[in-house]
Amino acid sequence: MILLNKDFFERDSVTVARELLGKVLTYESSNGILRGKIVETEAYGGSEDKASHAFNGILTNRNAVMFGEAGLAYIYLIYGMYNCFNIVTGNSGNAQAVLIRALEPIDGIELMQK
Repeated sequence: MILLNKDFFERDSVTVARELLGKVLTYESSNGILRGKIVETEAYGGSEDKASHAFNGILTNRNAVMFGEAGLAYIYLIYGMYNCFNIVTGNSGNAQAVLIRALEPIDGIELMQK
């Protein structure tokens, strides 16, 4: 297993999104280990990106982590029922992120279904 370091995420969101494809995301919970291969990503390019929560550089309680350091997780709830997992990319203050849109389950499938 290769761990990605901060340098990996300190690049533009499009590059990081492409290079995350095929990587394995692992989460160690108290109930077990979950693993999935990243098969779909979406890049958000900062304050100029109209689809980004940081469009126009507006900092809110919800998006503040996007303005932080690369490699931080940015998780938010949509439609009152789905959690979206993003990873902050680029330089601090730039508010870029990559959304992990889909995983191919590897380990812990039963736990994922719960």
